[in-house]
Amino acid sequence: MSENIRRIFVEKKEGFNIEAQELLHNLRELLNLKSIEGVRIVNRYDVSGLENEDFINSKEIIFSEPTVDVVYDENITYKSDETAFAVQFLPGQYDQRADSAVQCIQLLSQKVKPTVLYASVIIVKGSLNQEELKLIKKILY
Repeated sequence: MSENIRRIFVEKKEGFNIEAQELLHNLRELLNLKSIEGVRIVNRYDVSGLENEDFINSKEIIFSEPTVDVVYDENITYKSDETAFAVQFLPGQYDQRADSAVQCIQLLSQKVKPTVLYASVIIVKGSLNQEELKLIKKILY
């Protein structure tokens, strides 16, 4: 069994990124942050304890829907006019998304229990000062 940690990023394709569009609207209209041009929400998963075949199957069946998602292995890029930050549960806090992924992987692979850690990566496009960035983080999390 492979004990190395594999990281994947999953992002909704344009047109399916409803959550990111709603966040953009809320930041621009409700918080009056007009300098924001775009928002991306990317789900980050760190997975360990899976054989390569099980990881590939999980990536395509559990972590993403190929018709509506883009999957990035190990790294995700963003442009110089974008600011990115990640939010995840603290150790010991219950993470339903990670727990559900573990249960689904166990059903799919019929093998040992893997480890899955989840974080939400928010990428904001536009010129933001530190106070605006703090406000966004405070509002979101």
